[in-house]
This record gives sequence, C-alpha cells and structure tokens, in this order.
Amino acid sequence: MKVLIVDDEPPARARLRALLEDLDEPIQIVGEAAEGEQAVALASEHQPDVVLLDIRMPGMDGMRAALAMQGLSPVPAVVFVTAYDEHALEAFEANAIDYLLKPVRRERLRAALHKASVFSRAQHEVLRQEAGVPGLTVTQRGGTLRIPLDEIVCLRADSKYVEVHHLGGMALSDASLKSIEGQFPGRFLRIHRNALVDPARMRELRREPDGRSVLLLQGVEEPLEVSRRHLPQVRQALRS
Repeated sequence: MKVLIVDDEPPARARLRALLEDLDEPIQIVGEAAEGEQAVALASEHQPDVVLLDIRMPGMDGMRAALAMQGLSPVPAVVFVTAYDEHALEAFEANAIDYLLKPVRRERLRAALHKASVFSRAQHEVLRQEAGVPGLTVTQRGGTLRIPLDEIVCLRADSKYVEVHHLGGMALSDASLKSIEGQFPGRFLRIHRNALVDPARMRELRREPDGRSVLLLQGVEEPLEVSRRHLPQVRQALRS
C-alpha cells in the first residue's frame, strides 16, 4: 500500500511516519507534503493508495486538496488526520474514507488503513463519476462548480486567484497555476508565467506593433501574451 503524508507541522508528519513504520504492514511511504497544492502534485505523480491528510494548513487546506484529488486517476483514498472534530461531516462530504483525531493511536490508524485497502475499484469509479472528473473544481457566485477539462480554454493567474476561462464563461480557482499544471500533466500548455492554455483551442500567433507576441484562442476574445521563453513551444504546438 502506497501512502502519502500531508501535514504542515514536521513533528506531526514524523509521528505518522513512525506509526506507519511500526505497523509491520507492507506500506510504502511515497512522500510528504506540508500544504495542499504540494499534496495534489505529489498525489498526481506518485499515485498513492491512501493520503493521510491534515485539514487546517496554510494556502490550500485539506478539504480543497481532497476535492482536487477527486480529479486524479486513480482516485486516492483520503483519511483526514486533524486535531479538530468539527470538520467530520464536511470531511465525509469530501468522500473521506475515515477521520482520525490527533494524537493518532496506532490501532486506530491500522483500522483506517484497512478501510482504505477494501476501497474497491468500483467505488473509485463511482466517486470519479460523482465528481464529474476529469475536471477542475472552482468557485462561482459564492458556490462551487466542477468544469470538465475539455471545456477549459485557458487559465490566467490574477492576484490571489486563477481565472478559469471555459465554454460557459469564467470562474475562479484557489489553486495555483503550478498545482493545476501538476494535477493534469500534459493537458495544458504554458505560454507565460501567468497563463496556461488548451493547445487544441489555439488559433493564431500574432506579433503586435510593440513587438509582443500574442495568442488568439477559440472562445476567448482577448489575445493572451506569449513570453519569449515559451514562444518556441507555442510555435511547435501550432505546427503539430
């Protein structure tokens, strides 16, 4: 069983690691993360069977990270590990397998991992369908919206949020461009430090009178600036 440990406090991560190593079970710890965005990227890279996930963390918290992981394939089983019991209902709404309170006891952790081990492929598929994956969860009009990947035209970093331009309009995501790029490797093309695009929706590369290169996209009226660093990749993608 492959396990990813996520907690912003190093002592908490060390305790979980020690407990896992003390279980005398066939467990492989594939990584550790201190915040949600890093956790999603590591989960995408290493495909853990189980993620031991703290809730209160700086940046992307555990709840948002758990929702983002529903877009991965395969979907990892999430076990929340927290010092606060008021998040239990919200945790199970995020499709958590179990909810452990700190300090975690060894036998309680063993039981949670057993639950995760019987989390069947059929259950994984049900959760993926319910989550509407592959897709990206964003905020819109005070609520949440899951946008299928094939409807996303481009993503632009703007202050604290990322603008997600899709066929139905524009929404905001709390995730960074880097974490989205890591969550869906190869799906989007970076054209600037603040922009990702769907290569299939690129129409034309144009040079402006001031010397800037801009990219025209299907479904987006405003051209997007292409940095010199990423210009060769954009030209190659347009030719292919």
